[in-house]
Amino acid sequence: MSTDTIEKPDTITTDAGDHDLFAHYARKQDIERSMFEGVEITALCGKKWRPARDFTKYPVCGTCKDILERIPE
Repeated sequence: MSTDTIEKPDTITTDAGDHDLFAHYARKQDIERSMFEGVEITALCGKKWRPARDFTKYPVCGTCKDILERIPE
């Protein structure tokens, strides 16, 4: 019987499902309301969620970014 050694790849531990998350754009007043009242808000891309995590850890949602770039100032 032979014994093989299997090396465990390096992994980064994050919160459950963080690999699927993006930072989304939403209206400032909606974000503030969600922070104070805990209500669900809608991002520019249509995603509904309650902002609770540090958005700086995640890449920006491509759809939100595209929509924001098309909004005239």
